[in-house]
Amino acid sequence: MTEPTKPNENEEQRSAPEQTPPMQPIVDMGAVTTRTARGTVYCLTVIGQIEGHSLLPNTVKTTKYEHVLPLLAALDESEEIDGVLFLLNTCGGDVEAGLAIAELIAGMRKPTVSLVLGGGHSIGVPLAVAPKRSLIAPSASMTVHPIRTNGTLIAAPQTYHYFDRLQERIVRFVTKNSGISEKKLLALMLAAEDMAADVGSILYGEEAVADGLIDRVGTLADAYEELYALIAASRAATKPRRRRAAQEK
Repeated sequence: MTEPTKPNENEEQRSAPEQTPPMQPIVDMGAVTTRTARGTVYCLTVIGQIEGHSLLPNTVKTTKYEHVLPLLAALDESEEIDGVLFLLNTCGGDVEAGLAIAELIAGMRKPTVSLVLGGGHSIGVPLAVAPKRSLIAPSASMTVHPIRTNGTLIAAPQTYHYFDRLQERIVRFVTKNSGISEKKLLALMLAAEDMAADVGSILYGEEAVADGLIDRVGTLADAYEELYALIAASRAATKPRRRRAAQEK
């Protein structure tokens, strides 16, 4: 019985897969930091379903709120980051988890810009309007509809009252952080002619802008220009405060 021959070192090197540089932030978080003379930007993707208190199957692409919330808190306090760009392509998901992320984005002091690519549906709408500026690609779409739920539903007046109050929270948030009126938003939510198996409305790029939901139609380059403009304005506003602080010392 003969021993199997061992491949020589050259053969091992040829058969081994090429080693790529580590890209931990992209692999783990769907995020990357870019540094230019105009500012340091953290780009974060919001994709798939917004995962809430329940775990979704491994076959479903998700954005986990327990990852995003502490990350946003750290970004807002970071001295290395000048602004945050959010790239959205989400089908919606857990309402309270999505609203929690949106509230945190809206409360950030750092310049923030969102760009809707593909879709910003359901709870993705508050996420899209939460930053200081919002853009949408011409081919992207957004679905606006009433609150829905899956699974067992207790048919009691209290249940419907709860859904009404939850929907009021979303309506208030969206109207506060965009140019759409409450009357128009509710009309879009309850429209019966636009969706075959549901009530609600599907808005495409220019339609979302015309209704005041999104600030402007744009591309990635436009989103960066908006963000760099906000960063420049933020820097200009902090210079007098720093000068006064230095004089006081």
